[in-house]
Amino acid sequence: MSPTHTTLRRALRRTTLVTTLAAAGLLTTAGSAFAHVTIHPGSYPKGATDGTLTFRVPNEENNADTTKIQVFLPTDHPIPSVLVTPEPGWTAQVKTAKLKNPIKTDDGTINEAVSQITWTKGKIQPGQYQDFNIAFGQLPANADQLTFKTLQTYSDGKVVRWIEEPKAGQAEPENPAPVLRLTKAADEAATATSAAPKASAGAGDSTTRALGIAGLIAGVLGIGTAAVALYRGRGARP
Repeated sequence: MSPTHTTLRRALRRTTLVTTLAAAGLLTTAGSAFAHVTIHPGSYPKGATDGTLTFRVPNEENNADTTKIQVFLPTDHPIPSVLVTPEPGWTAQVKTAKLKNPIKTDDGTINEAVSQITWTKGKIQPGQYQDFNIAFGQLPANADQLTFKTLQTYSDGKVVRWIEEPKAGQAEPENPAPVLRLTKAADEAATATSAAPKASAGAGDSTTRALGIAGLIAGVLGIGTAAVALYRGRGARP
């Protein structure tokens, strides 16, 4: 094999390696987040009405099924009205609790709200996930976020407690609870948008975008190196 082709193959091999490593970084980032019980969407405007929330539960075990999910709704900032979407193969049980501070609405005073939803009699096999959906009437308008502590029970008796609340500026805890961020209400957001430039994208989006750009640049540089090597090889021929 000629020196030109040898140099070209080495350059292309380096390009493939760098690009693969960049892609692996992206996959690792996404995989670690997917391993947790998460809530979708991740945010809603304060006081939003008639919406839905999805709790995505992955099975992290290799030899056991997830057989029970318990989601605890916040009672310090309660959601007055909640309906559970039927999930094939699962049975849902809803519990309510009396509120320390009753909620006054146009339709009257609400003295209790849903505090816990438990899904049983179904199973999530290893390597699979299940979405559990609920519909809400109205979200609180006096909170910045809602935490939904969750217990995940496996067929071998293991219970994973997703109850740790993430703290701003700190590393993500080992077993984070699903957190719903409450943003400014629609009218407040419109006022803020007209008065100030749009906020930059979140840190997570920025990190993912930076990794993608780095991988692309590495690929382009590698291809450029290969092209230069090929050109020099051809120029060196008699």
